Amino acid sequence: MINIALNTFKEIIRNKYLYMIVFFWLIFIAFSIILWKLTIWEDSKIIVDFWLAMIEIFWLLWVLFVWSQLLFKEVEWKTIFLILSKPIKRYEFILGKILWFSMTIFLITIFQSLLFLIVLFIKDINIDSLIIWSIINIFFKLEIMLSIVFFLSSFMSNMIVVATSFMIYFASHSFSTILDLVNRAWNVFVINFVKLLQLIFPPFEALNTKDIIWNFSNFPFSYFALNSFYSIIYFCIIIYFTVIIFSRKKFEN
Repeated sequence: MINIALNTFKEIIRNKYLYMIVFFWLIFIAFSIILWKLTIWEDSKIIVDFWLAMIEIFWLLWVLFVWSQLLFKEVEWKTIFLILSKPIKRYEFILGKILWFSMTIFLITIFQSLLFLIVLFIKDINIDSLIIWSIINIFFKLEIMLSIVFFLSSFMSNMIVVATSFMIYFASHSFSTILDLVNRAWNVFVINFVKLLQLIFPPFEALNTKDIIWNFSNFPFSYFALNSFYSIIYFCIIIYFTVIIFSRKKFEN
């Protein structure tokens, strides 16, 4: 499993999308500095919103485009046969891949968060507890999206995985709006169907605390603990089904 994780790291380093995302990330940092100098609005809100959005969006794109390619290339280039011909079980292959990717996401999130907190300190902006929780929730979002991309990659092609993952991501942020619309229709079947979908889709609305920073401050710790626990369980369930599908998958030589 460790060898698979190390091999995954080498594949990530060689991936052109990673360097493209890092390049644009640096461009946006430079742009944000210029924006703070020119804006007539309250810069504390802009800094917090911009950095949190940047952490989430850029590395969401990285998860979608880099990871969806990795598993696809293993099958397309037939290297999967070489790996599975060795004394290694399929679940070890899956867990080894996702272990390193998860560690990479964790380290990247830590690095960007430290830069973010340093900027807040320099700008003398109050580091609200919701800011810390928003960073943690972004990490959970990225991990869940990683598991979803992994799951879809086990039976879908590369571009379909990316498109489907995008739809899942945006739909999972919109259930309160969707429920509000269907409640006006007074159709019990449709309402219950949407509520069922809300249970199946990832809990991104509950994890989207970055939108309420400085607007609310009386959230109980149990709210964040419950969402964190639910996110971990959701992640594990998706990985479990991924292992089952991948273990039964037949590869054509």
